[in-house]
Amino acid sequence: MTVFIAIATLLTLLALAWLVRPLLWPVKATGVSSQGLNASIYRDQIEGLERDMARGAISAAECEAGRDELQLRLLDDTEGLANAPARYADNFLTGRLTAVLIALLLPLGSAGMYWWLGSPSAIDPVATQKANSDQVSSMVDALAERLKASPDDPKGWAMLARSYKVMGRFAEAEQAFLKAGDLVNTEPDLLVDYADLLAVRSNNNIEGKPLELVNKALSLNPQHPMGLMMSGVAAYRRNDFKLAVTQWEKLLLVLDPGSPDAQQVEADIAEARSKAGLPAATQRSSGSDAGKMPPVDPAAAAAMTPEKINQMIDGLAAKLKANPSDLAGWARLAGAYKAQGRLPEAEQAFEKAGKVLDGDAALLTQYADLLAMRTNTLEGRPLALVNKALAIDPKHPMALMLAGSAAYRRADYKLAITHWEKVLTVLPAGSVDAKQVEAEIADARSKAGLGLQPKAKP
Repeated sequence: MTVFIAIATLLTLLALAWLVRPLLWPVKATGVSSQGLNASIYRDQIEGLERDMARGAISAAECEAGRDELQLRLLDDTEGLANAPARYADNFLTGRLTAVLIALLLPLGSAGMYWWLGSPSAIDPVATQKANSDQVSSMVDALAERLKASPDDPKGWAMLARSYKVMGRFAEAEQAFLKAGDLVNTEPDLLVDYADLLAVRSNNNIEGKPLELVNKALSLNPQHPMGLMMSGVAAYRRNDFKLAVTQWEKLLLVLDPGSPDAQQVEADIAEARSKAGLPAATQRSSGSDAGKMPPVDPAAAAAMTPEKINQMIDGLAAKLKANPSDLAGWARLAGAYKAQGRLPEAEQAFEKAGKVLDGDAALLTQYADLLAMRTNTLEGRPLALVNKALAIDPKHPMALMLAGSAAYRRADYKLAITHWEKVLTVLPAGSVDAKQVEAEIADARSKAGLGLQPKAKP
């Protein structure tokens, strides 16, 4: 504010100096008077008469008469100028008064016009921020009023809920999520946002309803980044370190290697592996010190927002456009697009990943799952990719699940049971995923007429 006033004052003074200077310092006289000019004219006319007489054009008497007439006219003109009133005697005073008026009116008029037409508060960043906040609040309040008049708008209630959450109006956000109804149950992003809100309202406790919502989101999109993060945090807090490792390793697939977020997740995985008694994982990022970072409270990881994840994915896409030969980068981008539901872009990214897919069971399985989502069938190329993944890693959980699902759909229930029982050997006993697989096996055994499977001994 002070800098603006100083600059405005300086510019005003410069403008004043440019306008007032000619009024205070008048232009000096040029030294040519009207009397001298008239005398010079008459002198030329007399010389012309003398030249005419010398050539014989006029007689001496005519020349003398013309000279007398010119001299009389010159005398009359000289006396008229001498007797003329001094009309410009007060020129200096008028100029000075004009300068004073300009010096007063210009700055006062400029300041008044700016105060009337301008926005002085825009110079103050605090006032600007408050104005923007007020504008956002007005827009949100207008949306709330519109929804009161037309409550049958689930998307509008979902938008209002997210807006309230960002503004910290958590109680109102929860009510808006409830009014969004069944729409929330069909959108992984909304489920995770709702879960995060409930966790914040219960002192960052993810257990209970928040975790139910997260699990529902992951059932719709098994690679939802924020859902995986929150699921891993919940598992870590209840000491289910193996499940935490599983969820966070899935999350690494959508993070840029070497980024601060990836390094932090790797550090948390290393800590969870240590507490679970598992061997240390091979470093994924280019930074050799990534796993040496001291782990932080897993609750801090829940601060990763969908907006932040979107920024990281867009940054990776921009980097790959500049360096398209990074096959591993295309594979990561494909997984990220898939997690966002951007399936056509994910398929294109997988195709650009090329040979890097051939030796990676996880990437082959992701690609197969993507194609199945786009074609609504596992048969054909998706199943061929799944079988290729199982040839590399016969106990890959997701590949086994997909192979079992393909067998189940073509009524080969025994093969489905075989695949799913292998999945149980790599899942933590009693985990949510294990219970889901057990339910699938029970259903397949019933349809195959095999009866219930005897419970495993503890």
